[in-house]
Amino acid sequence: MKGAIFVELVSMAENAFGEDVVDDVLDKADLDNGGAFTTVGNYPCSELVKIVMAFSEHSGISPEVLQRMFGHWMLDHFVENYAEFFEGKTDSFSLLEAVDGEIHVEVKKLYPEAELPVFAAERLSDNHLSLTYSSPRPLVEFCHGMIEASLKRYGETAEIGRCPVAHQENATNFDIRLKR
Repeated sequence: MKGAIFVELVSMAENAFGEDVVDDVLDKADLDNGGAFTTVGNYPCSELVKIVMAFSEHSGISPEVLQRMFGHWMLDHFVENYAEFFEGKTDSFSLLEAVDGEIHVEVKKLYPEAELPVFAAERLSDNHLSLTYSSPRPLVEFCHGMIEASLKRYGETAEIGRCPVAHQENATNFDIRLKR
């Protein structure tokens, strides 16, 4: 995984718990690199999972909730640092539909070696989107948080149903129904 993801996870933790706590938690997490991450580095997802688990143990917040919180954090980071990806997107569905066909195409230009998750979106009606997420990494909750954050960004509320995709690890179908 790209180091920028790790750097942002540590930034979120520092914002939530303070730098001293983050240093202590990372020291105890038994990370291969001791918790030093750079934005240009590449690190195994297992290290990200270790960090989430360590902060879960420290805070009492479940790993699932922490991943969702991180999804919210990352959407804010993307808005701030990659505003061009949000241009012309007037609602959450238009943003979610653009992930694979537009956003990930541009990410691949910048980082050709990146292993990106797949977002297969199908708009079933004006207020109903089916989004199938599949990834080589166990980050379904992170994706759920990004969906919630995109709804929030556009001032929308929705019911979000989930169902794992049969015989595919780390794949989930999200059923998103806007409340109007």
